[in-house]
Amino acid sequence: MLTINRLSHEDALLLIEGARYKAIEIGVPMCISVVDESGNPIAFERMDGGKVTSITVAQDKAFTAAAARKATHDYNAACVPGNLVFGIHTALGGRLSVVGGGLPVLVDGQVVGGIGLSSGTPQQDMECAEAGIRYLLARLG
Repeated sequence: MLTINRLSHEDALLLIEGARYKAIEIGVPMCISVVDESGNPIAFERMDGGKVTSITVAQDKAFTAAAARKATHDYNAACVPGNLVFGIHTALGGRLSVVGGGLPVLVDGQVVGGIGLSSGTPQQDMECAEAGIRYLLARLG
């Protein structure tokens, strides 16, 4: 029997809230996606002004981060011609994202979900994802 730790809906909303605060601070309306440890959706928010094309991108970033247990920017750094991982971005029907802005959510060293943001630059998306995680962890104590 397995015991699986995963984000609750309340946890997902806290991640979104923290990411939203950072997005407001930097002046970039975001699409924010939160998934469980398997990459399945829990919660999503498209801020007013968040790009329509960023809806799916944010969802794919969150999926990748949780399911692969790896930040999307780590894939980006490795996914270059000549590396053995090159082409990973075409896996799963193109769903694996190699664009910065998707982070696994770890609690007590375990991946319990993922968060993905899109609408800004990859660096802005990453900053907002990190802010969401910090916000959640601060509330969990």
